[in-house]
Amino acid sequence: MQSSSSQTLSLAILGVGAVGTIHLRSAQAMDGVEVVAAADPVPDHRERAVRDGVARPRVYDDYATLLDLESDRERAALDAVVVALPPHLHREALEAAAAAGVDAFVEKPFARTTAEADAMLAAAADAGISVGVDHTLRYQPDLRNLNGSYVEGRVGHVPYASMTRLNDGLLGKPPADGPPTDWALDPDTAGGGALLDLGIHCFDVLEWLFGDLEVLDATVDRTLDLPIEDAATVFLRAPETETSISLHCGTYQWEELPEVNTRLRLEGITGTLENEAFLPSNFHVSAARSAATNVVRRATGREPDVYGPTFYLQAHYRALRDFLRAIRRGETPPVTGVDGRRCLALAERALELAGESDETDHVRPREPLEPEGKR
Repeated sequence: MQSSSSQTLSLAILGVGAVGTIHLRSAQAMDGVEVVAAADPVPDHRERAVRDGVARPRVYDDYATLLDLESDRERAALDAVVVALPPHLHREALEAAAAAGVDAFVEKPFARTTAEADAMLAAAADAGISVGVDHTLRYQPDLRNLNGSYVEGRVGHVPYASMTRLNDGLLGKPPADGPPTDWALDPDTAGGGALLDLGIHCFDVLEWLFGDLEVLDATVDRTLDLPIEDAATVFLRAPETETSISLHCGTYQWEELPEVNTRLRLEGITGTLENEAFLPSNFHVSAARSAATNVVRRATGREPDVYGPTFYLQAHYRALRDFLRAIRRGETPPVTGVDGRRCLALAERALELAGESDETDHVRPREPLEPEGKR
């Protein structure tokens, strides 16, 4: 709702866990942005927000109180919030932000279901607030450079593309520091597994490249004994560019930043484009410098700097920066709630087809996770 290019934007962070802290520190590094408040039910998270510079009287134990008090301040009224809460709270938090007349930048997945997303979009439209979604893959330099080369026609028409996104999910690379977050392993609170955690990002990148997608077939699997799927394979078609696409995502492979297990390959008429060819030349040097700095910070009892010079964290910074820049100018954010809803629709269709495929013996996923409306 902002339209002044000179006024400082007042921002609040709803949820100061791992990703919320990245957003907090990213915003603090931006000119013309002030993080004035934060909320989190976990005491340690609130203390971290205070250490990161948020005034203690404006760090709350719940986001509803924050929105109620901060949106009524006569001076430095709240302009926007970052919703970095578990997915089952996204709708409630966005509707509260809408009631307060505050723009919202929402972590992915935008919602757990398209039905939730529709309710959120309706609330935002009624209140006249802007909504953005943190789809960060499109902000990574390797994928942005690949997209630039594709748009320039470097390989001509692309009949086929393939994408893989893997990580170690919530369990992490051994040895484990502690148990995984409870909500993330609960289908009712998280909304799902690998498709909503990683596949959502991939759907966004693929539509960014090729336009609207159609899901042709899918299978889901569990390589570990978990209540959510940790692997999914989806076959898609992009009618606008006549591109066939295979996508695989999973949370079963070890990953250690700065390495990110994302592979995108475009098979064009005149050649091939791969994202690995576009990794920054100083990728490992800058990441190593950041890691070394964090070793020193831990050794001296200080918090590690999650906002470091790795391209993964830079992507979060740029996504939030572009959202705040858009609302400052009164423009539509580059990644909107409608975009987030469309990616959810693709995930729901993939899960639906995985279930249907199991019934017809075409593919056999183990215990397919159905969309919430079918339970």
